[in-house]
Amino acid sequence: MADQFKNFIGGEWVAPSTGNYFENRNPARQSDLIGLFPRSGREDVDRAVAAAKKGFEEWRLTPAPARGDILRKVGDLLTERKDEIAKAATREMGKTIQETRGDVQEGIDTAYYAGVEGRRLFGKTVPSELRNKWAMSVRRPIGVCGLITPFNFPLAIPTWKMFPALVCGNSVIIKPAEDTPHTVALLVEILEEAGIPAGVVNLVHGLGEEVGSAIVEHPEIPVISFTGSTDVGSIIGAQCGRMHKRLSLEMGGKNAQIVMPDADLDLAIDGVLWGAFGTTGQRCTATSRLLLHTDIHDEFVERLIERARKLKLGYGLEKDVDVGPLIHEASRTKVEEYFEIGKQEATLVLGGERATGEGLDDGFFVQPTIFVDVKPGSRLATEEIFGPVLSVIRFSELDEAIRINNEVKYGLSSSLYTRDSVSSFRAFQDLDNGITYVNAPTIGAEAHLPFGGVKQTGNGHREGGWEVYEFYSETKVCYLDYSGKLQRAQIDNYDASPY
Repeated sequence: MADQFKNFIGGEWVAPSTGNYFENRNPARQSDLIGLFPRSGREDVDRAVAAAKKGFEEWRLTPAPARGDILRKVGDLLTERKDEIAKAATREMGKTIQETRGDVQEGIDTAYYAGVEGRRLFGKTVPSELRNKWAMSVRRPIGVCGLITPFNFPLAIPTWKMFPALVCGNSVIIKPAEDTPHTVALLVEILEEAGIPAGVVNLVHGLGEEVGSAIVEHPEIPVISFTGSTDVGSIIGAQCGRMHKRLSLEMGGKNAQIVMPDADLDLAIDGVLWGAFGTTGQRCTATSRLLLHTDIHDEFVERLIERARKLKLGYGLEKDVDVGPLIHEASRTKVEEYFEIGKQEATLVLGGERATGEGLDDGFFVQPTIFVDVKPGSRLATEEIFGPVLSVIRFSELDEAIRINNEVKYGLSSSLYTRDSVSSFRAFQDLDNGITYVNAPTIGAEAHLPFGGVKQTGNGHREGGWEVYEFYSETKVCYLDYSGKLQRAQIDNYDASPY
């Protein structure tokens, strides 16, 4: 009998009002049923909102350093249970255990960083233009935050959203991806153990078109944070715009690694293998385009193919596995469609087929795939695939590579391999992305730095770092006039004005 999981609302684990559940299966071994999770509905979201509003009234008055203390305890508990959570994440998401340990570590780092920020929610004290008048600004919480998270980082991304929202004094309702609900359930268990008050954190499982839509459309959820596809993000953006909600979007990417003739080619090959095929290419920061200078193109491709052939596919908990499965059948179907598109547009030099054989037939595996002779502006070069597919583009000079990088609609991450400092600073200045690496792959994030992109990758807000705390809080300006008389700004101060 499969385990049957529950929602977490108002400090209690409760069954969905619908009475319906969906299966969560291991994408590497579809015969492995992880459990049954609530297929919740609008009534469950309404109940979560009522609990979150009640929890918010207590939590917003809790001193921010005390809120931070709870998050530091969460970090301690995550550390104690790191391997357990990593194994659970690999089982339901598919990436290797080394990667899911990194996923959990990111959550640990985010917890400790948020804990410190509980003592750093600074406002400003500003001189008033009038006598005997005090002027200052403070940060204050907003209310209930709706958090909608993807499958590819089932622990890290929920913490990116949840922990800053909490330390700022908000309550939250989180809907994890239906492909990875178990990892978030474990995270909420840890928050409960750490002492988070009832109603401050609420977990509602379900489908995006049901629970996700109900969260976005709910009039009493003023803040929405979404990570997912650009198409869905556009729909959410339109709805939040109509309702005047605060919204953070982190969406697609079509990231390029540029390799110059003076680069350390061994380092660059290591980078593109990790960037293109880590997490089976299912990262918004994945290296999906490889831009090679014509002087090193042929040698680089030959060496890259040789290395990529040796990548081992399999279940991420098994020894020496490099590449896991795609998340579900629809994802594999999409990737296979791009195999056919690529065969029409470019030259296939590796992969391009479903991966079969011992240990692979019960999962959603495809071969790591490389196309060369890819033309800028083609579908392979411009559309997000979200799988282990690398498109190689030839260029002759850095200006051309920068132009190719910038011509897509996305702008998340980019990478340049070079030993030249001038080229490095050209990349920082001219590559139209929210993140640029030099001599490192396009993937990777640090908890204390902002994360996000430009153009159709996002809407200007950032996850992580110091900027996310501004998203989850409002600025309030406070004046104290102790002059004992009516003073009128600008009018009473007219004689002192230089204008």
